[in-house]
Amino acid sequence: MTPRMNIFEVAPDGAKAMIAVETAIMKSGLEHSLLQLVKIRASQINGCAFCIDMHVKDAVKSGESHQRIHLLDGWRDSPAFTDRERAALNWTELVTRIGKAHAPDADYAALQAQFNTSEIAWLTLAIGAINLWNRVQISLRAVHPVETPAAVAA
Repeated sequence: MTPRMNIFEVAPDGAKAMIAVETAIMKSGLEHSLLQLVKIRASQINGCAFCIDMHVKDAVKSGESHQRIHLLDGWRDSPAFTDRERAALNWTELVTRIGKAHAPDADYAALQAQFNTSEIAWLTLAIGAINLWNRVQISLRAVHPVETPAAVAA
């Protein structure tokens, strides 16, 4: 796959503005681990290999377990996730696929059981931001670095 352009080089002011949103989200008080799960899950749904690669690496570096990352696509069927994470992941799926169900009231009520109003606002911004990053990186064909598996390298 050949990249079409580097958004950071071609539209640096826009990229800086997006990074400023990310910085504000990171200062929101939401758990870093929760935000990483949200970013990975939205990126899985959207099929953004570049973002999946980046956020899995960030999550592992921050202490997230490989098991939970591997189970993320099946979070509904795994006891590895907390009720708070489940509410966030459900909201992530609904907001990412907003055209399908339009974020039903019942799902919002479930979210309110785990998050206060400010946290919901920041979580929703975080989901919107990763969806924007996914759309930019997919459409411009951003390519993640490829690591050679140890078995191949030997």
